[in-house]
Amino acid sequence: MDGMTDATVTLAAWGPDDLPLLERANTPEMTAHLGGPETPAELAQRQERHLRLMRTGEAVMYRIELGGVAVGGIGYWRIDHDGTPAWEAGWNVFPEWQGRGLARAALRLLTQEIAARHDRHLLVAFPGVDNAASNALCRTAGFEHRGSGTQPWRGSELSFHIWTLDLSPLDLDGREPDLDERFGEGVLDEKVWWPHYLPHWASRERTAARYSIAPDALELFIDADTAPWSPEFDGDNRVSHVQTGQFSGARGSTIGQHRFRDGLVVREEQPERRLHLPRYGVVEVRMAAVRHPDAMVAFWPIGFEDRPEDSGEICIAEIFGSEVGEEGGWVGVGVKRQHDPRLRDDFEKIRVEGDLTQMHDYAAEWTPDAVRFFIDHRWVKTVRQRIDYPVQLMLDLYELPRADRTRDVAALPHTFRVERVRTFPRS
Repeated sequence: MDGMTDATVTLAAWGPDDLPLLERANTPEMTAHLGGPETPAELAQRQERHLRLMRTGEAVMYRIELGGVAVGGIGYWRIDHDGTPAWEAGWNVFPEWQGRGLARAALRLLTQEIAARHDRHLLVAFPGVDNAASNALCRTAGFEHRGSGTQPWRGSELSFHIWTLDLSPLDLDGREPDLDERFGEGVLDEKVWWPHYLPHWASRERTAARYSIAPDALELFIDADTAPWSPEFDGDNRVSHVQTGQFSGARGSTIGQHRFRDGLVVREEQPERRLHLPRYGVVEVRMAAVRHPDAMVAFWPIGFEDRPEDSGEICIAEIFGSEVGEEGGWVGVGVKRQHDPRLRDDFEKIRVEGDLTQMHDYAAEWTPDAVRFFIDHRWVKTVRQRIDYPVQLMLDLYELPRADRTRDVAALPHTFRVERVRTFPRS
């Protein structure tokens, strides 16, 4: 994983010449939730403490930089929290740079680093109760609110909220899957998989998956004579896809799964299929991306949508071939609300080092209160929202249309290889 860059925000190691950054943050405005400014001697002691703890490995401190310009500071240091070894995090962004999402970007880099490099996987933050911005950042970054507290601080008392974020890797030891699909039988198990892509918005004929069962892998492919799946509603997009459920209304109705645009109308009535519809637990796929600018692969469970609001999406992996290089690429993960008014979009792209066209594991651990996302069993993101209905699994290969409507026929077929899909019931 690359834990050091996020867009134009970078983290640079705190150094001996960075006392002026502490002085710059030592204003009544910047210290309003910390008991007010410190004296010059106290700032010098703080600077010395930063450097000493960094030398011993008890803390890691950074400048937050935007295009090489220092805009604040962030760091983490060892603590014990309720008897558990943990890290405590703190941060600041200078007033002229606030409101641009820089603290959030820096915190994302910090959490990625801790998950990738350290054995302590509990991160704790204690923003003041009146620090609305920092408390909101903890909430949107996936921290769990664990109460409040008060302690003596600088001759007075500091009241704070307690936020925790579990960065531990995915642990499946001792858990038994209720689906362990390894595609080793030579045929697709249609008691689990429906080999069509949203056929209600087109037809079963147009949306039939093109696939083969290779040794120990499902291969979905798009070749030269693959036609657009729904030109009426989705232009020149071509798809090869399997899913584990199907629900839609009568022909001519607007009832159907994954209403991806306005004006959709059911073009062919479909049988209802409740094949494999997990609700909570772990959902995992082992798959390989396609490195071509026209291709995209994805694994995204969606609400079965027998009620229109039960339509949220848990995007476990969405990988555009245009964002895959020889040494790494970007993987989209998170929650998309679709038509569920109870959800909000919380989706981002995670940088992964290594060849994404080789097999990697992508997973989500889903509980009633949150979804934790993992790549190669390493934590990458937590979304603290409630998705309380069954979902169906969706495995997709897309060929996305070009503006000039040409196709790179010489590169075809695009082939999406999936080695394994597993689900584990809630423990």
